[in-house]
Amino acid sequence: MRTNLVVSRLVAFVVGLAVLAGVVLGCPARPVGSPAYQTVSLDFRLNHVAVVGDSYTTGTDLGGLGRNAWTARAWQTLRRQGVRVAADVAAEGRAGYGVPGDQGSLFEDLTARAVKPSDVLVVFFGSRNDQGVNLGLLAEKVRATFDLARRFAPSARFLVIGPPWPTAAVPVPVLQIRDVLFHAAQAAGAAWSDPIFERWFLDKPDLIGPDGVHPNDAGHKYLADKIAPLISAQLRR
Repeated sequence: MRTNLVVSRLVAFVVGLAVLAGVVLGCPARPVGSPAYQTVSLDFRLNHVAVVGDSYTTGTDLGGLGRNAWTARAWQTLRRQGVRVAADVAAEGRAGYGVPGDQGSLFEDLTARAVKPSDVLVVFFGSRNDQGVNLGLLAEKVRATFDLARRFAPSARFLVIGPPWPTAAVPVPVLQIRDVLFHAAQAAGAAWSDPIFERWFLDKPDLIGPDGVHPNDAGHKYLADKIAPLISAQLRR
């Protein structure tokens, strides 16, 4: 009887030590039958992204400047989803693959400025500004731009977004630009998005400024809502 009492007290003492250790070390009690450990998956990677674009990316006096730009809004959206992005954005009004912008830059020049070896994704957006460029020359310029990005960031994925148009009457030259970009994106193994086919701005005049061309702040928010999931899909692959 005395032996049983000693054993019972010893067991109670050991159990008490175990409980105390759990409290001190902050280890929650484990339900009976649960696994001895839990695997927690936390992704703290910082995704380096480059963006090349025209005035739809830089923003204008009509909307999309600073924190109202679709890029800034897209990074905020992705951050809320647990996707961390460090972005280099090189964009210039009136620029295209074959047409220099306000500061004399082509998309190829902007690519050289933005793309880094650490980039996991390069986004090309536009451009309607290439209207009037010979289609053969345009195809060469697009390929050269993609090749340069590939040399600078050998392991990056590409996301190519064609030029948007705010009305149903899309000019033939813009459709031709879209087709050139589509074939070049295919050849480069890039993901492709077609705002014209997907009717991004069709029947949404409230998203375009009074010039009938450039998105206002609401339009940039709309662009962020469209483009953030495209970027997220590439970063999660």
